[in-house]
Parts: sequence; structure tokens; C-alpha cells
Amino acid sequence: MQLATRTKLFCGCALEFGAEPNSRTCPVCLGLPGALPVMNRAAYEASVRFALAMNCKIAAFTKWDRKSYYYPDLPKNYQISQYDLPLGYEGFCDIDVEGGESKRIRIRRAHLEEDAGKNLHDVPGCSLVDLNRTGTPLLEIVTEPDIASAQEAFDFCTGLQKLAVYLGVSEASMQKGHMRFEPNINVEITRGNDVYRTPISEVKNLNSFRAVRDAIEYETQRQVQDWLSDENYVFGKAANENRGWNADKQMTEYQRSKEAAHDYRYFPDPDLMPVTTSADWVEKVRGELPEGPTVRRDRLVSEFGLSPGDADLIVADRGDADLFDAAIDGDKTLAKRMTSLMLGAAKKSANDRDLTVSAVLANAASWRQLVRMLEDGVVNASAGERLLLEAMEGDAGEVDFEQMAKDRNLVQVQDVGQMSAWVEQVFKDNAGAVEDALSNPKKAKAAPGFLTGKVMQISGGKADPKVVGQLIAAKIKEMQAG
Repeated sequence: MQLATRTKLFCGCALEFGAEPNSRTCPVCLGLPGALPVMNRAAYEASVRFALAMNCKIAAFTKWDRKSYYYPDLPKNYQISQYDLPLGYEGFCDIDVEGGESKRIRIRRAHLEEDAGKNLHDVPGCSLVDLNRTGTPLLEIVTEPDIASAQEAFDFCTGLQKLAVYLGVSEASMQKGHMRFEPNINVEITRGNDVYRTPISEVKNLNSFRAVRDAIEYETQRQVQDWLSDENYVFGKAANENRGWNADKQMTEYQRSKEAAHDYRYFPDPDLMPVTTSADWVEKVRGELPEGPTVRRDRLVSEFGLSPGDADLIVADRGDADLFDAAIDGDKTLAKRMTSLMLGAAKKSANDRDLTVSAVLANAASWRQLVRMLEDGVVNASAGERLLLEAMEGDAGEVDFEQMAKDRNLVQVQDVGQMSAWVEQVFKDNAGAVEDALSNPKKAKAAPGFLTGKVMQISGGKADPKVVGQLIAAKIKEMQAG
């Protein structure tokens, strides 16, 4: 996962997506003789934040290691990484599984390393190399073998993306290549008392969640079929391998045999000092972490009675979730109305502009005022939606919805006598509907709604539909009794 730092991991070159090829390089990331790396503190701190959010232990001492291999987009012929002393280890993340249960996925390690460059094959007859990406800080996360299906892998990966964006440690944009996945896949097959395990295939550089799910589903079936055709195709006999995902053919393809750690000839980088972290600093970072999306969702469900689906939609964006919490300010009576406003007209209006709700109207006090007006019957739902959409069309930070309602003559009539007069008028003008309500079993249920609509019409939308409904029901009951 690419970290959201302004500069690279070991030099001051800017990170800029889409820049002119080889325009964001320097002697350090080009691996020129005599150039010495200096660690980017912001990248290390971001990595520790994310590791803590995954419930990892943080190493008090880590070092940098050279991972040696040759590839055209690796100018030094080695990659600076962390081998045996990762910065984070022994963590876990929980995912939702079928039946409303959760499953714990253990995190073996999280380590920081630099990215390689990019090979381009767009020109016939040759390959080009863009080294802008060389030295980009990457946080690599390795799980224990706890993921048992393609869907679990999909859910785990999407959860990591949401967490990264929440913490602000990465944009986690799939379109920009900020996250790449390399699942290690094998299958355990039981026949009678015998257990067989297929060789491990690592599918390299998957750049979408769909590719993760599709590649695992295909590779699982391929390994089973290979074992059925040759029972010697088992772990320890057949070689582990790296494979690529061909999205057009919807299949994995062999690339090369899988390397072991000794193939990379790891050794400590003599140009970089080890990194030490104090327990006090780690606790300070832990204390500054925001509430995670999963914990926040569960809190909205348990404390405010939101459905899990609605809570998921609200916490999908941290700004929207912050706005929700600030607007209701712990008042459970406002939660349902706030949810309806945010996920209804407001979300549609924001989505039409490719924005979040909080990016369009962020003032929590204004939201709370509108929700309270709806709850107290100052305006009805239709008027409230109209006021909200009008406010979202403007650029104002703070909106006085009460004044807006008065200026637009949208304040609901609270005078029961006036509403009773409107009901009497509607009953006189709609004798057929009244007769249906009194004596037509097929139309009796629909008639009160029709009559309520007529009252709203002659009141200009200012009557309280709840009170009107009660008055109509009482009037019908009175006529039936008399």
C-alpha cells in the first residue's frame, strides 16, 4: 500500500501521480554512486499508525535491509526493505462473514519498503522504464493463513482500504495503483484419512478487489483439477510458483518458480541507521488514532439504533461520519431523522457532484437545527428536504434553516383549529372519497391518504400531515358512529 507522503521514502523527490516520466528522480532514487539515503520520518509514523490500527505490536528496534535482485526498473539492483525485524507484528483485523458473525484475520507482519519503477511496453519492439515511482514508500502487510475463501479475501482487502483512508495514511486509490495484492493460494484436500496440500501459487500484482476475488476463485479450482489429474501434485513435491492474472481470459498464467528468502541475499543496509521507538511515543500515537470504521459502525448500531446497512453507508466516509456524530451530539432521538436526511436527498445531491455530503454542507450546528425543526414539526419532511437541497446548492458554511423556512413561507401551521377547518373543507369538496372511507371496504384504506393529500394541497404544504391524519381519522370515526 502506497503511503500518502509528499516525498519518497529515502529522498526528497516529490510524489506526483501522472508526472512526466523520469521527471521526479534524483541521485538517491536513481542509485547513483555516492548518493546516500535519509529516512522519511512521516512515512515511518504513518506506518506505525496503520500497524496500531491493525492491533499490531510495534517493534522497539528495527533496521533496514537490502533485498537483492535484478530487474530493469530497479536501478540499484536491490530494494531497501525490512527483513527479519518488521516495524509491526502479531496484529489482527476482524471481518464480517455470513450469518452476522465476525472472523479474525491475524496479521503476521507489517513492514516498510521502497517501491521499484515501472516498465512500459507501449512502444513496439522495445520496453521503456519510468523511475518516478522508484523510492515510493510502501507498507507491506502479510497475514497468517486465516483467509479461507475468495469472498473473505475480498472483504479483508476492502476493509484495509477503508481503514487506510480513515486514518489518512493512504489515498488507497485503486485507479492510481496505491494498493496491490498478492494472494498466496493453496488447497487442502481430504480423502479418507489422508490430507493433501497443493503447492502454493502467489498471484502477483492484482490491482482491483474484483481481480482478487476472481483470481482466487480460478486458482482454487485450477489446483484442485491439477491434483485430480496427478496426485503427485502436492506441497513439497511440485514447486511453488508465481502466477499472473489475465483479466481478459479470466485465468492465471505461469510466470516463474517462487523465490525463497535466501534467493534475495538479504543483509543490513550499511547506509541507514536502525530505527528505535520508545513505548511512550507509541502510546502517544495510539492515543491520537481516530475511531476505526468498524468500531464506529458497531457503535452507531448499538447506541443509536441504526441498521447495519445505514451505519455502513455513514461510516464509509470519515467526514460524513464526523458530521453525523457532531450533528446529533449524542441525542438518540435525532439519529433516525439525521440518517434519513444524510442518506436520502443529501447523498444524492452530493453524489451528482462527485462529492461527499460533508464536503458540500459541513456545519454540524446547521444540520442539528434542521433535524430538530423536523422532529418538532416546525417544517414537514417535504419542506425540510427542499430547504436542505437549496442550502447544498449554495456556498454558505453556516445556514439558518429557521429563517429560510420563514422567508419561504414553509413553517408548518400548528393551529389545530385552522387544520380542522381545512379538513372540513376537504370533506365537503370530496364527498365521493368520504363515502368510500365510510362504506366501501375496497377503498376504505386508501381514502384517508387521499383526503390528507387534499388538505396538504389547500394548505400549501404547511399543514402537519401527522395531525391532519389524526383529525381525518377522528372525523371518519365520528361520522360512522353518528
